[in-house]
Amino acid sequence: MQQFTPLHTLPWLDSKALQVFDRKRHIMNSHPFLNPVMLPAWSELTPERASADIREAVKQAQASIDAICSVTEPTYANTFAALESASEPLHRAWGRLMHLDSVNDNAAQREAIAELMPEVVVFSSSIALNPRLWQVLKHAAAQPWVAGLSPAKQRFIQETLADFRESGADLPEDKKARYAEIETELSLATKQFSENVLDSTNAWEHIVTDESELAGLPDSAREAARLNALAKGYGTEEAPQWRFTLQFPSMSPVMQFADSDSLRKTLWEGANTIGSGEQYDNAALIAKILDLRQEKAEMLGFANFADYTTSRRMAGTGANALRFIDTMHEKVHPKFIEEQETVRRYKERITGQPAERLNPWEIGYWSEKQRKELYDFDSEELRPYYSVPNVMKGLFDIYSTLYGIRVTERTTAWREPGSSEPLPEGAVEVWHPEVLFYDIHDTATGDHLGSFYADWHPRDSKRAGAWMNCLQTGLPPMDGQPRIPHLGLMCGNMTKPVGAAPALLDHREVETVFHEFGHLLHQLLSDVEVKSLAGTSVAWDFVELPSQINENWCWERESVNLYGRHYQTGETIPDALFAKMLAARNYQSATACMRQLSFGKPDLELHTRLDRYRGRDLEEIDREILADYRMPNPIEAPSVLRRMTHLFADSTGYAAGYYSYKWAEVLEADAFSRFLKEGVLNPAVGADFRRCILSKGNSKPAAELYRDFMGRDPDPDALLIKTGIIA
Repeated sequence: MQQFTPLHTLPWLDSKALQVFDRKRHIMNSHPFLNPVMLPAWSELTPERASADIREAVKQAQASIDAICSVTEPTYANTFAALESASEPLHRAWGRLMHLDSVNDNAAQREAIAELMPEVVVFSSSIALNPRLWQVLKHAAAQPWVAGLSPAKQRFIQETLADFRESGADLPEDKKARYAEIETELSLATKQFSENVLDSTNAWEHIVTDESELAGLPDSAREAARLNALAKGYGTEEAPQWRFTLQFPSMSPVMQFADSDSLRKTLWEGANTIGSGEQYDNAALIAKILDLRQEKAEMLGFANFADYTTSRRMAGTGANALRFIDTMHEKVHPKFIEEQETVRRYKERITGQPAERLNPWEIGYWSEKQRKELYDFDSEELRPYYSVPNVMKGLFDIYSTLYGIRVTERTTAWREPGSSEPLPEGAVEVWHPEVLFYDIHDTATGDHLGSFYADWHPRDSKRAGAWMNCLQTGLPPMDGQPRIPHLGLMCGNMTKPVGAAPALLDHREVETVFHEFGHLLHQLLSDVEVKSLAGTSVAWDFVELPSQINENWCWERESVNLYGRHYQTGETIPDALFAKMLAARNYQSATACMRQLSFGKPDLELHTRLDRYRGRDLEEIDREILADYRMPNPIEAPSVLRRMTHLFADSTGYAAGYYSYKWAEVLEADAFSRFLKEGVLNPAVGADFRRCILSKGNSKPAAELYRDFMGRDPDPDALLIKTGIIA
């Protein structure tokens, strides 16, 4: 048996080193949220541990900031590099807690976050408002040694100075306190908005007891609703009932396929309760958030919040972003009207009854029926070819070929929160039994580039939508140190497995998987020497390019064959069905485009011209702004802004930035033309995209990165041509 040697007797550890080691060991054992290991022990990250851990992280970060403030002879290492690492423990701890808030919501955790958030926001705001720290950084930035730094480090210095200015560093002392208050109030208001959306979504359900109401619904949707009802205590195997919720995999098939007008209307009315009603009404929160953002922008010298958020984005100003939306609208509107009129006339022809206008719960249904008639295409026919295991394998094969990477699945294990049960040897701990885990290696060098979690299916404790996030930003090998891998995740709310069959996705869900993986690769393939400039830390209207370009590989036969295989037979999608899918691809493309524009328009209107709308009823505002963005309906729905978490569930988030989806679609439509010309699975083109875009993060301006890949500026009409809206 090996004899244990006490650490303090080892001659190579001096007293200071022992203190550091003991401190780190104490943090690892007593503060799991702060544990610097790459893979968190999720079962240890309980609400009870959060308070002590986050407060310890704030304490450490403040000590690091104080050390920078004492610098008299600045170097890059003791100023800007020290600043970047100063809050890393806090970012790690808070990031883990906020991730659990997204995927494992519970009352105790909410209480802990509500208690801690003001303290975290006050500290975060205090960094830029610290006059001594600002003085040290400006003094360091003026030193002659800056010219000898790498381009990435020089850019980091300039970006940091800009961040400080946009965070109030140059404010007079009497305004700094109010600025900090605004940040705290915004954080609390946006958190409440998010909780209202989640709670109102979960509060609604509809139980069907008469199976005849389900006519038209795909078998997969029926079975999912039956199993959902059983799990909630409704019905039995002998006397089944069917439970429908407002989560996308439950609601979407009803709105698209259900013959029952009353069932579709019921779910549409249910969706209108999200962020509405006496208990969950978000209207007042929206007004408060808009006022706080405007006040913040004016305090920093901007005319409005949109100018503030776009000042360092590709758009440059809120007016430019709004002009982009308006120009797109002008080009799309005629085709949009034509498409909607075609659906209306189609309903009249099929029913033999006049239909001056379609009710909002009829549009998706009659559009789907018309598409099926025009192209003899039923999108549900594709579902058996899109099993999650096949989609994931094909996804990895495609981008392994293009980008020279290898994706390997790891064994996972889940433990109850607070459990001390040992994990199976070699297993990666996850936050829910359904979560998967993967490693990514470079095929040429063998380097471990990063790892990621995948969490695909809905549950009551998980927020809606799909997203990618970063849990650890890595670094390339440098200064004799090995590579530090990235750690990320992608989450969604896709169709769940039914019975013994694997989860079978529809085509839109497949596109979502590819989309989020694009974000993930942008982070995990980053090779930037400064963490703050790595991965998705790019201009907001550029960040969607790597994700949205990925959706193109859901439409090319060569790539679809790698994953579009029948889950039972292994056969690829039949030629005739694939041809129908392609023929129907641009069906109602103008309508889909107008839908996105109808989100971007009120976002920019409210964040550029708030005085025009302040104090007015939200429904009145909604109707005024979007009068020309949708067809008149017999029944007006409550404003979708009440549930727009993209805009109001974060202090900034996509606020004054929703336009970036369309902006990036223009970029991706143009950029993918190079793949179409040179080969959709061409490793040489893929290597260029990885080198010029995915690996570079924010180390260069976005426009330069785009030109590096394409050799020119983007064609502004590329998207409209691709979608058939203009010739």
